[in-house]
Amino acid sequence: MMMLNRIILIGRIANDLDLRYTGNGNAILRMTIAVDRPYKAKNGNRETDFIICVIWGKLAETCAKYLKKGLLVAVEGRLEVRTYQEKNETKERFISEVIADDVRFLEKKR
Repeated sequence: MMMLNRIILIGRIANDLDLRYTGNGNAILRMTIAVDRPYKAKNGNRETDFIICVIWGKLAETCAKYLKKGLLVAVEGRLEVRTYQEKNETKERFISEVIADDVRFLEKKR
């Protein structure tokens, strides 16, 4: 049986971009994409999901150079769920992130 883990998102960048480097020099960029749900809530407003995307390497550097908060982008990648534990807590927490392997710029930086 073949399994598939692919995600395609189109949304607006919801945070200021912060490019960082790992100890061995790999670029990493985390950005949050605001994606509207395809339906409206009872009050008539659209609900929005804020999805964390992680971008590595040269693509991360390119995104940091040309993108900014508010721009429309398309992100393609895979969903990754991991656990972590906060200091002074016993309970594990889960985080879901999209590990991006392609980012398309749908608007130009103003």
